[in-house]
Amino acid sequence: MSLAAHHSVPSVEEATAAPVGADCERFEPSTASFDERGECRLSLQPRYAEGQAQVTLRYRWQGAAQAPTLIVQGGISASRDVAGEGDGWWAEQVGPGRPIDLRRWRVLSIDWLDAEDLAASAVSSEDQADALAALLDVLGIAHVPAFVGASYGAMVGLAFAARHGARLGRLVAISGAHRAHPLATALRAIQREIVRCGLRSGDVDGALALARQLAMTTYRGEEEFAHRFDLAPVFRGGRFHFAVEDYLAAAGRKFVARFDPQRYLSLSESIDLHRIDPADVRVPVTVVAVASDRLVPTRHLRALAAATSGVFREIDSIYGHDAFLKEPAQIGAILRETLCC
Repeated sequence: MSLAAHHSVPSVEEATAAPVGADCERFEPSTASFDERGECRLSLQPRYAEGQAQVTLRYRWQGAAQAPTLIVQGGISASRDVAGEGDGWWAEQVGPGRPIDLRRWRVLSIDWLDAEDLAASAVSSEDQADALAALLDVLGIAHVPAFVGASYGAMVGLAFAARHGARLGRLVAISGAHRAHPLATALRAIQREIVRCGLRSGDVDGALALARQLAMTTYRGEEEFAHRFDLAPVFRGGRFHFAVEDYLAAAGRKFVARFDPQRYLSLSESIDLHRIDPADVRVPVTVVAVASDRLVPTRHLRALAAATSGVFREIDSIYGHDAFLKEPAQIGAILRETLCC
């Protein structure tokens, strides 16, 4: 286990969210920074395996020294590097002076586990939640004021709230529900079969790139595609090329360069295995929907907010499911209100 020498224990319908409150108000902004990248060995009981699994969990813990800790998690392709210019996938929301202000908070995030990590037939959102809870034990963190999750991170946040609610103050679930919508499952099932075909045929990179291209058509809204790509085709190389093709091809190449096909299959499947009973979530919840999200419909999230007696927020965006990455002002306003920072 790689750990720093010192760890401190940190101290339905439209409605107004009660802020996290006390922890934030007690802790004054600090310029003393803390940034720990580590890994630790944990013993877990995976849902889809027999017996205990010994796993290595990679994490990053950063922010103001001695500040309370929040958990922040993103989609299946997001890493533990939440903040930081150039390498932070959510740097517009997490950092000094940002909505999740690293002068007031420390942020804890992990690299997702996959089925191979667990020596299991599959990985569940509950497995990820249990790994986070075990990591809190290792780091000496008894309680976190909030878990902020987007996409798959919201699903894991719901699992954490259901299984470890006594350790959590509030959940902010952005574009992630208590279960996958069947139409979204159908689309992901096609993507996974494309990758399996590539594994069988030997063209793994081509298949993974094609699966990512199909995924990109579900992440964004129809209005954005119409605005960016409603252009005349260009004839080259013996055929017509449409403007959207270059965008999709570039997205596929970028994904292949950084993602393993088996890991993709495992985490994509984990989304569709996810199913949490909202009645088991007993912490305050803020549910954030995007009107143009085709993967997680607004009515699905409105129902989740109602079932958990939570606060429901809906933002208007052309960016669909990716709005949590592309709408920093709207998402940031909700985070500031909810976290009181």
